[in-house]
Amino acid sequence: MTHSVHIKPLAQWSPWSKAGLLVVLSALFVLATSLLDGGAGVAPRALWSSPAWAHWWAAPWRMIANALPGLLLALFLLVLMRKALLAFVLALGAEALVFGVNALKVANLGSPLMPADFQMVGQMGDGGGELLSGYLPHSAWPYLLILGGIVLLAALIRYEPRLLQRRSRHRLAGGMIAFALLGTLALGLSSWSVVYSRGTLGMQPWSAKATAKHTGLISSLMLFRLQYSAEKDKPNVGDALQMMASYDPAIQRAKSADNAAADNDGKPDIVVILSESFFDPTILNGYPQGTDFMPNLRRLARHGVSGEMHSPTFGGGTIRTEFEVLTGLPLRYFPDIQFPYLQIHSKTIPGIVRLLKQHGYETLAVHGNDPGFWNRSTAFKALGFDRFVSQNDFPPNDAVHDGKYMSDKSFTDELLRQLPADGPPRFVLGISIEAHGPYNQDFGIDTKVRDAIPVPPTVTGQAKVELQNYIYHIRHADQQLGRLADTLAQRKRPTLIVFFGDHLPAIVPAFQQAGFRNGQGFLVQTVPYLLIDTSRLKTGKPVEKNVAAWELPGMLLARTAIHDNYFALTQLVAPKLAALTRAPDAPKPDEDADQKQLDKGMTNIARLRLKGKLDDALWAKAATMASPSTPSEHARTAADTMPNAQPQAATPSVSSP
Repeated sequence: MTHSVHIKPLAQWSPWSKAGLLVVLSALFVLATSLLDGGAGVAPRALWSSPAWAHWWAAPWRMIANALPGLLLALFLLVLMRKALLAFVLALGAEALVFGVNALKVANLGSPLMPADFQMVGQMGDGGGELLSGYLPHSAWPYLLILGGIVLLAALIRYEPRLLQRRSRHRLAGGMIAFALLGTLALGLSSWSVVYSRGTLGMQPWSAKATAKHTGLISSLMLFRLQYSAEKDKPNVGDALQMMASYDPAIQRAKSADNAAADNDGKPDIVVILSESFFDPTILNGYPQGTDFMPNLRRLARHGVSGEMHSPTFGGGTIRTEFEVLTGLPLRYFPDIQFPYLQIHSKTIPGIVRLLKQHGYETLAVHGNDPGFWNRSTAFKALGFDRFVSQNDFPPNDAVHDGKYMSDKSFTDELLRQLPADGPPRFVLGISIEAHGPYNQDFGIDTKVRDAIPVPPTVTGQAKVELQNYIYHIRHADQQLGRLADTLAQRKRPTLIVFFGDHLPAIVPAFQQAGFRNGQGFLVQTVPYLLIDTSRLKTGKPVEKNVAAWELPGMLLARTAIHDNYFALTQLVAPKLAALTRAPDAPKPDEDADQKQLDKGMTNIARLRLKGKLDDALWAKAATMASPSTPSEHARTAADTMPNAQPQAATPSVSSP
């Protein structure tokens, strides 16, 4: 006689049995999430890595917090589809996708995903997909894993029995709760800070990379989401007025110098060139002394102002540097703004473009790429540009690519076409694209020329090819800079040229293999900049000055007869704030009380400026609060460092000391 074992269908299990199954699946999900996170601070080994009881308690809590969004998604999917394994596998697959994208970003840019990255993808424009696709892995393994996941999902859809009944009050209630929790989490409601607590999880707001390593990627995304969504950026008008008043005497002296210059000098054309990923590779270890990939930059620097510039981004995020240069607003004071053109929706953005337009300049931007990329079509209107010349506006016969993107030669040809010898003065922003990554593909370049480019002996394999591909293109950028300056110098009308790199290229393996001469990491390296007057290419004297990107518009205006209170203020405060704004956003233990107060004042002034509330009436009010005969120690000290505040700085020559 045989006995058969009868197993109840899952849907007929008791509530306690179902709950037990979900607890087991949830525990496995938490463990799998930690393993997917790559062995960071929330990996299972953290459970026994420290003998301290507090740390032992914190580690599993970090693991749960890191997996919680995925768990909520799994429970919501379970309510919808009624299949437990299918729901948890789908949720885990969504997490795996996020971790995979994060790994690509870290490998190429050296930084983890941030909340704004998700918004960026949907707003980059038609060219975004093509650009991002270049960073997809070339190995077959990731795609085989995805294929295997699809097969598993198909099997679960076909064969897995349902755990929940079709009609159930518990199912309805659970679905509503899961949906509400997911929705409030996505919206960044402050009540979630009870779970995602900065103190408990150990958030390090100055470093997304350190936070992700310590708390886990998902937790870091939630921490930054909650932190920035709660940030209201409400400026304190009183603190702003106090600082404005303390600097008013020095600002008024600068204004008088500008007015005097306005009576004697014409208006030069102004060309600002953002050169894609331009930096000096010889700051890497291993290059012999005398190696020079940018002879034209060095030649021109002997007759102008040049130095190193701190960029607010690395490997990507061009619009961060672009925004600082066009507005003079340090993004340091807007921690919730990761991608300015995608997050700022004001119809009017103050900056140098609108200011020059008010003084009779025609304003235009030139870029040999898709105008919708980075939302520039909309953002440039808000910034005050009259026209935006993009790739479709280039003459067909001259829109030549060198590598994957528009050549710097074609880009420079268009710049020169937009600068006629007569007519009203023009302000032209040029944004090159030839040297854009990825750098692991040849894209039809001259490989013989590329392979002859020297690299440090420690850079080998694929990293060597990437570095050579990069240098191949930035040598063209240097050549075209020399050509542009020499051509414009032949005109009667003088031209002020500002040239700078937006950030270092995303060639992390080469940076890691070679290292930098200054002994610091790749995230803190600077890019070169140059400010020259074409009428003094042979007579100007060299001036070396290290700056942050937001200082450039004030420096540029100081060489013209155009005055603006805010830009004059940036020149006054820049030397005092150099330690904060020309270095990574990290706490400074040696930061004195005076510097903290100055930084606080600039925070409020910058936020008022972006909101359009730093108007003439507010400056007038600050002037009434000031005592011209007794300027503050801030203003006296800073005025000594500001060329525009001195009588000899009235001339627009960039080589004036």
